[in-house]
Amino acid sequence: MTDTPQAPEGRDYSKTLFLPRTDFPMRAGLPQKEPEMLERWARIDLYGKLRAAAAGRPKFVLHDGPPYANGNIHIGHALNKILKDFVTKSQQMLGHDSNYVPGWDCHGLPIEWKIEEDYRAKGRNKDAVPVVEFRRQCRAFAQKWLDVQREEFKRLGIVGDWAHPYTTMAFAAEARIAAEIMRFARNGSLYRGSKPVMWSVVEKTALAEAEVEYEDHTSDTVFVAFPSTSLGGSVVIWTTTPWTMPGNRAVAYSNRVAYGLYEVSEAAADNWAAPGARYILADKLAEGMFKAARVDGFRRVADVAAEALAGQVLAHPLAKTMPGYGFPVPLLAGDHVTDEAGTGFVHTAPSHGREDFDLWMASGKALAQANIDARIPYTIDADSSYTADAPGFEGKRVLTEAGARGDANDAVMAALVAAGTLVARGRLKHAYPHSWRSKKPVIFRNTPQWFIAMDKPIAVGASEASAGASQQAGIGHNAPETLRDIALGAIADTRWVPAAGENRITGMIGNRPDWVVSRQRAWGVPIAIFARQGGAGPMDVEILRDDAVDARILAAFAAEGADAWYEPGATERFLGAELAAEGWHKVDDILDVWFDSGSTHAFVLDDPVAFPSLAGIHRRVDGGADEVMYLEGSDQHRGWFHSSLLESCGTRGRAPFDVVLTHGFTLDEHGRKMSKSKGNVTAPQDIIKASGADILRLWVAGADYSDDQRIGKEILATTADSYRKLRNSLRWMLGTLAHFEDSERVPAAGMPSLERFILHRLSELDETVRAAYAGFDYNRVMAALSGFMNGDLSAFYFDIRKDALYCDPLSSLTRRSALTVVDEAFRRLVVWLAPILSFTAEEAWLARHPSDTGTVHTELFPDTPAAWRDNALAAQWRAIRTVRRVVTGALEVERAAKRLGASLEAAPEVFVTDPALKAALENIDLAEVCITSDLRVSSGEPPAGAYRLDDVSGVAVLPHRAEGRKCARSWRITPDVGQDADYPDVTPRDAEALRELGRAGRLPW
Repeated sequence: MTDTPQAPEGRDYSKTLFLPRTDFPMRAGLPQKEPEMLERWARIDLYGKLRAAAAGRPKFVLHDGPPYANGNIHIGHALNKILKDFVTKSQQMLGHDSNYVPGWDCHGLPIEWKIEEDYRAKGRNKDAVPVVEFRRQCRAFAQKWLDVQREEFKRLGIVGDWAHPYTTMAFAAEARIAAEIMRFARNGSLYRGSKPVMWSVVEKTALAEAEVEYEDHTSDTVFVAFPSTSLGGSVVIWTTTPWTMPGNRAVAYSNRVAYGLYEVSEAAADNWAAPGARYILADKLAEGMFKAARVDGFRRVADVAAEALAGQVLAHPLAKTMPGYGFPVPLLAGDHVTDEAGTGFVHTAPSHGREDFDLWMASGKALAQANIDARIPYTIDADSSYTADAPGFEGKRVLTEAGARGDANDAVMAALVAAGTLVARGRLKHAYPHSWRSKKPVIFRNTPQWFIAMDKPIAVGASEASAGASQQAGIGHNAPETLRDIALGAIADTRWVPAAGENRITGMIGNRPDWVVSRQRAWGVPIAIFARQGGAGPMDVEILRDDAVDARILAAFAAEGADAWYEPGATERFLGAELAAEGWHKVDDILDVWFDSGSTHAFVLDDPVAFPSLAGIHRRVDGGADEVMYLEGSDQHRGWFHSSLLESCGTRGRAPFDVVLTHGFTLDEHGRKMSKSKGNVTAPQDIIKASGADILRLWVAGADYSDDQRIGKEILATTADSYRKLRNSLRWMLGTLAHFEDSERVPAAGMPSLERFILHRLSELDETVRAAYAGFDYNRVMAALSGFMNGDLSAFYFDIRKDALYCDPLSSLTRRSALTVVDEAFRRLVVWLAPILSFTAEEAWLARHPSDTGTVHTELFPDTPAAWRDNALAAQWRAIRTVRRVVTGALEVERAAKRLGASLEAAPEVFVTDPALKAALENIDLAEVCITSDLRVSSGEPPAGAYRLDDVSGVAVLPHRAEGRKCARSWRITPDVGQDADYPDVTPRDAEALRELGRAGRLPW
């Protein structure tokens, strides 16, 4: 036998093989190919094709959470937008009309801050510029970055209505946002109040919780004594904000804490806590306090029952030394007080803390009975300087203009030392709120603001002509409920992915204070109402409710934008001469930007004029078939999900969404937060430039979005390798299908067992893929598809069937069946991959179905016949593959020892003693399955040296070399080579294939 078969002179048998033939390249060249695909999609109007194809189907709308238009996109943006594209494309292919309208958040402090930075760099004063001019510059800045981001998002392969996005700064949107706040004014939820809010000294505005991040900060700490004439000693508090002491109005205690009276018996001469001093402390915390005060000896003098503290009044620590602090300081029982840290008593400054404020307000009746002034002082102004309500400290600052430590803390601590009431001091490094824009610390400051009440009964859903009523009647609750109650009910009616999101937002809504919706800035939608003093108190404000005035405001906003509010003469224009003379004043505070974005459902989902393809989707028509999804990062439980929920519940009585999906944050390969200073930033633009957007999309699909994800060079290299394997499988299928005519198609029932098994696997995969896409589990989709393509197809089915596909006669049932199966697999795989590998799937689809206007993206997931499912057959092939694995292992050993080359050189003997495995092999050509030239199955006991696998019992293999000659065409080694006189150098099978090619006129000689 010769190792290399020689064909007769003039015959090149390789030209008679049905080898793969395709223009689909092995090297993807995605960075160059993808922009060409984007141009094609624009040319054929892919978005319009999708809308036309889906007309009349149930709607599934992903309402875009608006990114902020103030810079290039980062990897978090890419993750978010790609996930959204997975949703919209897969839902479309599942049979919905899945429309996507992108949007942008355009108002607010980040943009305003950028314009101010530019002013400062040029030496300009913002306050010297007319507000309308300043707002126009903000609008231009937002538009510039909106256009940049739009192109960057499109480059990711995101399909949506990019030509008609929504923006919060569009005139119609500004009018609708104003209309939404008018709704709250009309239902009584909007009120003017005074509460401590987080205040940015640097940016000079109130901040929402979502605009704050917690960073390490070192604070001064003080233990301060509040003298008492009736308790036998001073009550001691501990605080990390000494500067709030001028605002102290009470001390809180707990009825659940055990207190005692302690006396200092030994201390250094220079100690603030001198021998003989008596302090009231929580028993569990006394030792810690004395250690901080450097007290060497102390004793417990007596119990102090919590009941004895009720109704007691203390003196302010500065009362004896500074005028203006002689007011009584009551002891108030508070649920927030514990004995886990501090002293067991809590310094209460209602101007500077939420719990302090809530306790003070809840104690109003008791304070009045005790004849204690309940007025909350304004001790700190917008610059964090002390006001006249902090006598003796006027002008001292908590923070400087740049956000650095001011002189307030030192001044207060010096005054406490002079008063003899400072017991101890120290420093503490802890997490402290910072503005996420300026990165500077914030303070809690009592300011007049506009609030939406969480716990006031309201009736929503009633017609409100001036504010823009709901587009359909019957939506909302007419029975009075609180906004909190409605929102909690809406949370329970929503599907949360992952489910833990429900508990998270439930806790936030259940515990949140009233919503502060006002900001003291210039760029945004104003709280477009008129108000006037309605009583003796500064917060007693009456809101004008006038249909004609509201209509004039909204018409002006729709035509000119919210700038109309700030034009000269706006008050007279909107009120008219008669009302203008009645003392009404225009509210110039702008709305919290979260109210803007929280209102987007009102002018995107409910506006049949601006977005007709989305109109009416949120009415749960057709038996609840229509759905709206919100999809953002997990931080939006306190951001966009939160504000959208409250806005919609307060105006429509229900959530604006049916499904909410959240994802985590993207970290570097080592699990660290990305930052330019660390040099560990992975930019989506760099990935696309080097590898293409489909690599980035594949990384997103492979990540567990429910948790934080990691990305970096090594991870992307692994992703690219996975992509190459998938692409090569598609390429091989395309090349093989170049030889397939539809007339050759074979019905499933008439196929060989192996083909029917692959159809069974396609049936299983169809169920898995549909369920995973419906459940937004893209990791599962790719795991299933990759496992099938790499394991079932490339490493198994294709490997086995290459011989039949390349060498069998034209008429061969096996060849035609295999081609049919490859065609069925290709169609399904490309469509299943399309939502994820959008560019590659389109390229492969067009390689198979060339068209000037066709696209894979208008396809539905193909129906898979139920008859393909055959569990018994699948069990048989699991057994066959088990035996095959042992044979393959044995041949690998022989190759490693260089006793064999290709597997076709082998003719192993396989000993199968397991009855179930032996039965599975009946009527199966195991040599074909194992890709050997021959194979003999024996049921006898194997010899001692036979090859075995530890995890497979009852199977052993004894390798042998194949006997006979090597076929010059198929390279199989068999004794029957030479039996055909016309083709003496090939097997009879190959000879017949050559004859059929000859009869068809397809021989190359």
